[in-house]
Amino acid sequence: MPTTETRRLNPAMLWGIFLAVIAVIFVIVRSSTRDLIDIRVAVVDHQNIVSSVSTNGKVEPIEEFPAYAPAPGVVAKVYVDVGQKVKEGQLLLKMDDADAVAKIAAANAAVHNAQATLHDVGQGGSQDERIGFTGDLSRAQQQQEQAAKDLAALQALQQKGAASASEVASAQQRLQTADNALKGFQSRSTQRFGATDRARAEAQLGDARASLAAAQANYANDNIRAPFAGTVYSIPVSNYDFVPAGENLLDLADLNKIQVRAYFDEPEIGKLAAGQAVKIVWDAKPTQTWHGHINRAPTTVITYGTRNVGECIITVDDARGDLLPNTNVVVTVTTSQRFNVLSVPREALHTEGGDFVFRVLNNKLVRTPVQVGVGVNLTRVEIISGLSEKDTVALSAVNNRELTNGLPVKIVE
Repeated sequence: MPTTETRRLNPAMLWGIFLAVIAVIFVIVRSSTRDLIDIRVAVVDHQNIVSSVSTNGKVEPIEEFPAYAPAPGVVAKVYVDVGQKVKEGQLLLKMDDADAVAKIAAANAAVHNAQATLHDVGQGGSQDERIGFTGDLSRAQQQQEQAAKDLAALQALQQKGAASASEVASAQQRLQTADNALKGFQSRSTQRFGATDRARAEAQLGDARASLAAAQANYANDNIRAPFAGTVYSIPVSNYDFVPAGENLLDLADLNKIQVRAYFDEPEIGKLAAGQAVKIVWDAKPTQTWHGHINRAPTTVITYGTRNVGECIITVDDARGDLLPNTNVVVTVTTSQRFNVLSVPREALHTEGGDFVFRVLNNKLVRTPVQVGVGVNLTRVEIISGLSEKDTVALSAVNNRELTNGLPVKIVE
């Protein structure tokens, strides 16, 4: 019959059993964890997806008045300062206009002369000429009447035998000459000028008036006034400067009505459309943002430096004179907006052989086909079907290992 000592286990055997159990546990734990891949994940949720494109642009006025020197000359006086707001019709700058005044005087004289000539043509001559014609006509009438009386007297004497036939014939000749002279004076007094003479006089008057208008325009150009209310934003000249013809004298614009001319790279043109919202940022005022909309989308592709671009005109909607012409700005066009849609990070979407993601279920990756919506930007993509809110999707392995269906994984932050 065994004794109590024989029933006790040997201590060495106990240690052996203990070590064997530890080894088994180690093997089980290692076998269950040695193939787990550390991955980064994201939770599927609802977000707003805004797509946009950005580029540089230059500010320019919509309504602008650049004043130029009409002819070589001297700036007599500048009446305004840069940044000054002016009213319509206000005098801005005056050129030395002595020559323009002289030309207006000469043109006025030419107009008056042409008008007098046309009047004389209509009246049959000047007043002096008409007085002279009247005297000549009166003398011709008297001579014709006298010749008629002489002829009648000679004819009476001839009947009595007191005058010869030759004397009567001579008297008849004198009467004929007097008649012709009288008719000539009468014709000159009533029909001295014909239609051609009148047309010539009217043409001369027209030319004189055109010269006067040109002289007055030059005078007006020498006295530069604001064609509309606005702000003077550039004056490159000073008093008494000599400037050549065509030199820029000043620039006026309504700074509440401005636009941005921007150039977008060719791949982005198809996303642009009239009416799309635009955000405008100027480095000189980094805390301020302006807003606008596309007024004219690109209609063709042009070469701009080394780029193939489309020109876009953007109207600034909230300009208050604080966005200056010719400044360089950054414009961001919102091309699409989707609100509160189910989405995942773009990093989670795979497109090889169709759109799919890897969901994480029970520490394993499950390839899940999805349908992508139109809401896509640089960071998020809209999911129409295939996923539900709060699903967990894999982004990438920490060690850059390729993700595959069924791969055991461990989520890390």
